[in-house]
Amino acid sequence: MAEYIIKSKLTPDEDGTVLTVTPESAGWSYVGFLVAKLAEGQTLTRESGDQELCIVLLSGLANAVTRSQTWDKIGKRMSVFEKIPPYAVYVPCSDRVEITALTSVELAICSAPGHGTYPARLIAPEDVGVEMRGYGNLERQIHNILPEQKEADSLLVVEVFTPDGHWSSYPPHKHDRDALPEESLLEETYYFRVEPEQGFAIQRVYTDDRSVDETLAVNNGEVVLVPCGYHPVSAPPGYEVYYLNVMAGPTRTWRFRNDPDHDWLMKPS
Repeated sequence: MAEYIIKSKLTPDEDGTVLTVTPESAGWSYVGFLVAKLAEGQTLTRESGDQELCIVLLSGLANAVTRSQTWDKIGKRMSVFEKIPPYAVYVPCSDRVEITALTSVELAICSAPGHGTYPARLIAPEDVGVEMRGYGNLERQIHNILPEQKEADSLLVVEVFTPDGHWSSYPPHKHDRDALPEESLLEETYYFRVEPEQGFAIQRVYTDDRSVDETLAVNNGEVVLVPCGYHPVSAPPGYEVYYLNVMAGPTRTWRFRNDPDHDWLMKPS
């Protein structure tokens, strides 16, 4: 298994890439993840190959072109912390996509095995389900970009806004056993942004037997790999925490198990 935290590069590659996770680098089988920062006028091109892609426009305006579709001037928010749903583009396997920045752009490319079942499509903000989850200092805002109710072969994509002093992915839960209908096996990445950006988040990754027991201080622009175990997140007072989750596994469904020690938190008094 690779390190749990993957840091962004200070200087983007020629194509704008600042962070890359592949199944090979992560030591797992399904999830890939890439972040790119593009200057105005810069174009990023990707062949999807045997993967399906969900390209999330984290901030900025862009044009997007696949082999069969063109979408001009997509994007709405200039920062993830505007908390409005993003634009995203779904790209099937055996396709090609070009993203051309109309302003400075930050984007994420989420990838997992594809079968070509569904055509390329735009996921507009009005297509993204918005919900508040939890209660008290467990409350957080969810944007369901590519949930299991929407068409895809493997990918599940969601973003979460955790207010300062709150917890999310909480009570601690896991999805590391292929044991449906009780639990599904899903690898997962967490891409973090923190506001103000000098702050940090805390994430714990641990298993029942504590063979994995990591407590991580995560900085702005870093990714945490969650191959197994429970994985709660805390936003320290004074710092709001955003993260983009990507999940995939042998079956495209999210069935999780709460840590029995903390499951009582699902029943507030």
